[in-house]
Amino acid sequence: MGEGNVAAEDGKFSVGMEFGSRESVISAIKSYTISREVDYNVYESEPLIFYAKCKGYGAVSNWLIRASLIRKKCCWEIRRYNGKHTCTMGTISQDHAKLDLDIIADAIRLLAEANPSIKVKSINAEVQSRFNYTISYRKAWLAK
Repeated sequence: MGEGNVAAEDGKFSVGMEFGSRESVISAIKSYTISREVDYNVYESEPLIFYAKCKGYGAVSNWLIRASLIRKKCCWEIRRYNGKHTCTMGTISQDHAKLDLDIIADAIRLLAEANPSIKVKSINAEVQSRFNYTISYRKAWLAK
């Protein structure tokens, strides 16, 4: 089973790959696109389906991914995938739209547990080193 970032960072999604929950498959997709400095649009997000395509789908890219809940297996499975996201859109901005509070909170969880009074500046530094993006003070503070 894919565990969040494990499958995604090197782009090794594949049809048939299984995830334990909807949240874990979405987290893996977000982490993958953040690390590749690309973005996607969600085309379908239902309780049983998650379907996303590159923001430049059709023009500069054909990347898409679709995952569904397989009730018999009680897991989420990648049902459609077009391969690595090779879009050359470059860096989106200083902050990535998919770098949300959940992703940041997961990234800093150990730091915050070890030091509950951790400074927002330290959180920003950790996010910068880990994801190569600069987030706002507010986003760092909310993630903490």
